[in-house]
Amino acid sequence: MKSSMDINCDMGESFGNWNMGDDTGMMPRITTANVACGFHASDPLTMLETVKLAKAHKVEVGSHPGLPDLLGFGRRAMNITPEDAHAYVVYQTGALQAALKVNDMRLHHIKPHGAFYSLLRTEESLAEAVADAIAELSDTPMLYWPAPTDAAMPTAAKNKGIRVVGEIYPDLIYAPDGSLILQRAKHATDTEFAAAQVKRFVETSKVEANDGSLIELDAESICIHGDGPNATEVGDAVNKMLKDIGCSVTSVMA
Repeated sequence: MKSSMDINCDMGESFGNWNMGDDTGMMPRITTANVACGFHASDPLTMLETVKLAKAHKVEVGSHPGLPDLLGFGRRAMNITPEDAHAYVVYQTGALQAALKVNDMRLHHIKPHGAFYSLLRTEESLAEAVADAIAELSDTPMLYWPAPTDAAMPTAAKNKGIRVVGEIYPDLIYAPDGSLILQRAKHATDTEFAAAQVKRFVETSKVEANDGSLIELDAESICIHGDGPNATEVGDAVNKMLKDIGCSVTSVMA
Protein backbone atom coordinates (compact mmCIF):
# COMPACT_ATOMS: atom_id res chain seq x y z
CA MET A 1 0.00 0.00 0.00
CA LYS A 2 1.21 3.49 -0.83
CA SER A 3 1.79 5.74 2.19
CA SER A 4 1.18 9.05 0.38
CA MET A 5 -0.26 10.46 -2.83
CA ASP A 6 -0.12 13.83 -4.54
CA ILE A 7 -3.26 15.39 -6.04
CA ASN A 8 -2.81 17.66 -9.05
CA CYS A 9 -5.12 19.74 -11.25
CA ASP A 10 -4.77 21.76 -14.47
CA MET A 11 -5.31 25.42 -13.58
CA GLY A 12 -5.07 28.99 -14.82
CA GLU A 13 -6.79 28.02 -18.07
CA SER A 14 -9.11 31.01 -18.24
CA PHE A 15 -8.48 33.76 -20.79
CA GLY A 16 -9.57 37.34 -20.22
CA ASN A 17 -13.30 37.32 -19.40
CA TRP A 18 -13.66 33.66 -20.45
CA ASN A 19 -13.54 31.29 -17.48
CA MET A 20 -12.38 27.66 -17.52
CA GLY A 21 -12.40 25.45 -14.46
CA ASP A 22 -13.13 26.06 -10.79
CA ASP A 23 -9.66 27.10 -9.65
CA THR A 24 -10.91 28.74 -6.46
CA GLY A 25 -12.89 25.66 -5.49
CA MET A 26 -10.22 23.12 -6.42
CA MET A 27 -7.11 24.79 -4.99
CA PRO A 28 -7.86 23.83 -1.32
CA ARG A 29 -8.38 20.22 -2.43
CA ILE A 30 -5.05 19.64 -4.20
CA THR A 31 -1.32 19.70 -3.49
CA THR A 32 0.03 20.53 -6.96
CA ALA A 33 -1.21 22.81 -9.76
CA ASN A 34 -0.33 22.60 -13.46
CA VAL A 35 -0.62 26.21 -14.62
CA ALA A 36 -1.28 27.19 -18.24
CA CYS A 37 1.32 29.55 -19.69
CA GLY A 38 -0.42 31.50 -22.44
CA PHE A 39 -0.24 29.30 -25.54
CA HIS A 40 -3.37 27.15 -25.20
CA ALA A 41 -4.97 29.28 -22.47
CA SER A 42 -4.24 31.91 -19.81
CA ASP A 43 -2.99 35.48 -19.94
CA PRO A 44 -0.54 37.45 -17.77
CA LEU A 45 -3.09 38.46 -15.14
CA THR A 46 -4.65 34.99 -14.95
CA MET A 47 -1.21 33.44 -14.54
CA LEU A 48 -0.22 35.79 -11.73
CA GLU A 49 -3.55 35.38 -9.93
CA THR A 50 -3.34 31.58 -10.20
CA VAL A 51 0.18 31.51 -8.75
CA LYS A 52 -0.92 33.83 -5.94
CA LEU A 53 -3.88 31.55 -5.17
CA ALA A 54 -1.60 28.51 -5.13
CA LYS A 55 0.77 30.21 -2.70
CA ALA A 56 -2.11 31.06 -0.37
CA HIS A 57 -3.05 27.37 -0.21
CA LYS A 58 0.57 26.10 -0.04
CA VAL A 59 0.17 24.33 -3.40
CA GLU A 60 3.22 23.54 -5.54
CA VAL A 61 3.15 24.94 -9.09
CA GLY A 62 4.31 23.40 -12.35
CA SER A 63 4.02 24.65 -15.91
CA HIS A 64 1.43 23.27 -18.33
CA PRO A 65 2.82 24.19 -21.75
CA GLY A 66 0.79 23.58 -24.89
CA LEU A 67 0.84 24.25 -28.60
CA PRO A 68 0.23 27.87 -29.72
CA ASP A 69 -3.49 27.38 -30.25
CA LEU A 70 -5.73 29.62 -28.14
CA LEU A 71 -8.70 29.16 -30.48
CA GLY A 72 -8.57 25.37 -30.25
CA PHE A 73 -7.50 25.24 -26.56
CA GLY A 74 -4.30 23.47 -27.58
CA ARG A 75 -6.15 20.37 -28.71
CA ARG A 76 -5.37 20.57 -32.44
CA ALA A 77 -2.26 18.78 -33.68
CA MET A 78 0.46 20.81 -35.42
CA ASN A 79 3.46 19.84 -37.48
CA ILE A 80 6.33 21.20 -35.38
CA THR A 81 10.10 20.69 -35.30
CA PRO A 82 12.22 19.69 -32.30
CA GLU A 83 13.49 23.27 -32.21
CA ASP A 84 9.88 24.48 -31.97
CA ALA A 85 9.10 22.02 -29.17
CA HIS A 86 12.15 23.08 -27.16
CA ALA A 87 11.42 26.78 -27.65
CA TYR A 88 7.73 26.42 -26.74
CA VAL A 89 8.58 24.82 -23.40
CA VAL A 90 11.32 27.32 -22.59
CA TYR A 91 9.16 30.32 -23.55
CA GLN A 92 6.05 29.26 -21.67
CA THR A 93 7.79 27.90 -18.60
CA GLY A 94 9.95 31.01 -18.46
CA ALA A 95 6.83 33.18 -18.26
CA LEU A 96 5.51 31.08 -15.40
CA GLN A 97 8.87 31.16 -13.64
CA ALA A 98 8.69 34.96 -13.66
CA ALA A 99 5.22 34.81 -12.07
CA LEU A 100 6.59 32.39 -9.49
CA LYS A 101 9.63 34.55 -8.75
CA VAL A 102 7.59 37.64 -7.86
CA ASN A 103 5.64 35.43 -5.45
CA ASP A 104 8.80 33.90 -3.91
CA MET A 105 7.99 30.46 -5.33
CA ARG A 106 9.89 27.99 -7.48
CA LEU A 107 8.95 25.79 -10.40
CA HIS A 108 7.94 22.32 -9.25
CA HIS A 109 7.48 20.38 -12.52
CA ILE A 110 6.43 20.46 -16.17
CA LYS A 111 3.37 18.71 -17.62
CA PRO A 112 2.59 18.97 -21.36
CA HIS A 113 -0.98 19.82 -22.35
CA GLY A 114 -3.43 18.47 -24.92
CA ALA A 115 -2.20 17.90 -28.46
CA PHE A 116 1.36 18.71 -27.36
CA TYR A 117 1.17 15.75 -24.97
CA SER A 118 -0.19 13.56 -27.79
CA LEU A 119 2.75 14.45 -30.05
CA LEU A 120 5.23 13.76 -27.27
CA ARG A 121 3.79 10.30 -26.68
CA THR A 122 5.16 9.02 -29.99
CA GLU A 123 7.57 11.55 -31.55
CA GLU A 124 10.99 10.69 -30.15
CA SER A 125 12.80 13.70 -31.63
CA LEU A 126 10.27 16.10 -30.08
CA ALA A 127 10.46 14.24 -26.77
CA GLU A 128 14.24 14.52 -26.71
CA ALA A 129 14.02 18.27 -27.33
CA VAL A 130 11.47 18.78 -24.57
CA ALA A 131 13.51 16.65 -22.17
CA ASP A 132 16.47 18.96 -22.85
CA ALA A 133 14.29 21.97 -22.07
CA ILE A 134 13.04 20.47 -18.81
CA ALA A 135 16.59 19.65 -17.71
CA GLU A 136 17.75 23.17 -18.54
CA LEU A 137 14.92 24.94 -16.73
CA SER A 138 15.23 23.39 -13.28
CA ASP A 139 17.91 22.20 -10.89
CA THR A 140 15.55 19.44 -9.78
CA PRO A 141 13.58 18.71 -12.98
CA MET A 142 10.37 16.70 -12.86
CA LEU A 143 7.93 15.61 -15.57
CA TYR A 144 4.31 14.80 -14.76
CA TRP A 145 2.89 12.21 -17.16
CA PRO A 146 -0.21 9.96 -17.29
CA ALA A 147 0.74 6.41 -16.32
CA PRO A 148 1.99 4.15 -17.78
CA THR A 149 5.23 6.10 -18.14
CA ASP A 150 6.69 4.17 -21.06
CA ALA A 151 5.89 6.58 -23.94
CA ALA A 152 8.52 8.55 -25.87
CA MET A 153 8.45 11.61 -23.57
CA PRO A 154 8.85 9.93 -20.17
CA THR A 155 11.44 7.58 -21.65
CA ALA A 156 13.49 10.52 -22.95
CA ALA A 157 13.14 12.24 -19.58
CA LYS A 158 14.30 9.19 -17.63
CA ASN A 159 17.30 8.84 -19.94
CA LYS A 160 18.35 12.37 -18.97
CA GLY A 161 17.93 11.77 -15.25
CA ILE A 162 14.65 13.69 -14.99
CA ARG A 163 12.25 12.38 -12.39
CA VAL A 164 9.00 11.18 -13.97
CA VAL A 165 5.86 11.33 -11.82
CA GLY A 166 3.13 9.05 -13.13
CA GLU A 167 -0.52 10.04 -12.74
CA ILE A 168 -3.83 8.23 -12.46
CA TYR A 169 -7.16 9.78 -13.48
CA PRO A 170 -10.13 8.80 -11.30
CA ASP A 171 -12.50 11.05 -13.27
CA LEU A 172 -11.77 9.32 -16.60
CA ILE A 173 -12.30 5.76 -17.84
CA TYR A 174 -9.44 3.42 -18.74
CA ALA A 175 -9.34 1.12 -21.76
CA PRO A 176 -7.94 -2.41 -21.20
CA ASP A 177 -4.57 -1.36 -22.69
CA GLY A 178 -4.13 1.32 -20.03
CA SER A 179 -4.99 4.24 -22.29
CA LEU A 180 -7.48 6.89 -21.19
CA ILE A 181 -10.84 7.28 -22.91
CA LEU A 182 -11.11 11.05 -23.33
CA GLN A 183 -14.47 12.80 -23.06
CA ARG A 184 -15.71 14.89 -26.00
CA ALA A 185 -17.79 16.88 -23.51
CA LYS A 186 -17.32 17.06 -19.76
CA HIS A 187 -19.92 15.22 -17.70
CA ALA A 188 -20.43 14.62 -14.01
CA THR A 189 -18.14 12.01 -12.47
CA ASP A 190 -19.47 9.20 -10.30
CA THR A 191 -17.76 10.17 -7.04
CA GLU A 192 -18.13 6.68 -5.56
CA PHE A 193 -16.39 5.19 -8.59
CA ALA A 194 -13.62 7.82 -8.43
CA ALA A 195 -13.01 7.16 -4.73
CA ALA A 196 -13.06 3.39 -5.26
CA GLN A 197 -10.60 3.70 -8.16
CA VAL A 198 -8.21 5.67 -5.94
CA LYS A 199 -8.58 3.18 -3.08
CA ARG A 200 -7.87 0.29 -5.43
CA PHE A 201 -4.78 1.97 -6.80
CA VAL A 202 -3.34 2.96 -3.42
CA GLU A 203 -3.80 -0.57 -2.09
CA THR A 204 -2.86 -2.59 -5.20
CA SER A 205 -1.20 -0.21 -7.74
CA LYS A 206 -3.97 -1.17 -10.17
CA VAL A 207 -6.95 0.61 -11.74
CA GLU A 208 -10.08 -0.91 -13.23
CA ALA A 209 -10.64 -0.70 -17.00
CA ASN A 210 -14.03 -0.42 -18.68
CA ASP A 211 -14.14 -4.18 -19.28
CA GLY A 212 -13.55 -4.97 -15.60
CA SER A 213 -9.92 -5.95 -16.04
CA LEU A 214 -7.24 -4.56 -13.73
CA ILE A 215 -4.26 -2.60 -15.04
CA GLU A 216 -1.06 -2.10 -13.04
CA LEU A 217 0.27 1.46 -13.26
CA ASP A 218 3.29 3.33 -11.95
CA ALA A 219 1.99 6.54 -10.39
CA GLU A 220 2.54 8.91 -7.48
CA SER A 221 -0.09 11.52 -8.29
CA ILE A 222 -3.86 11.72 -8.83
CA CYS A 223 -5.08 14.16 -11.48
CA ILE A 224 -8.57 15.63 -11.07
CA HIS A 225 -9.93 17.86 -13.83
CA GLY A 226 -11.16 21.18 -12.47
CA ASP A 227 -13.53 21.83 -15.38
CA GLY A 228 -15.88 18.93 -14.62
CA PRO A 229 -19.37 19.90 -13.42
CA ASN A 230 -18.80 18.27 -10.01
CA ALA A 231 -15.02 18.64 -9.75
CA THR A 232 -15.01 19.80 -6.13
CA GLU A 233 -17.22 16.85 -5.11
CA VAL A 234 -14.73 14.50 -6.81
CA GLY A 235 -11.92 16.23 -4.95
CA ASP A 236 -13.72 15.83 -1.63
CA ALA A 237 -14.47 12.15 -2.28
CA VAL A 238 -10.87 11.38 -3.21
CA ASN A 239 -9.45 13.26 -0.22
CA LYS A 240 -11.86 11.54 2.16
CA MET A 241 -11.01 8.10 0.78
CA LEU A 242 -7.28 8.73 1.14
CA LYS A 243 -7.80 9.86 4.73
CA ASP A 244 -10.01 6.86 5.52
CA ILE A 245 -7.40 4.35 4.33
CA GLY A 246 -4.49 6.14 6.06
CA CYS A 247 -2.79 7.51 2.95
CA SER A 248 -1.43 11.03 3.41
CA VAL A 249 -1.99 13.71 0.79
CA THR A 250 1.23 15.56 0.01
CA SER A 251 3.09 17.00 -2.96
CA VAL A 252 5.86 15.04 -4.65
CA MET A 253 9.29 16.16 -3.51
CA ALA A 254 12.14 16.25 -6.02
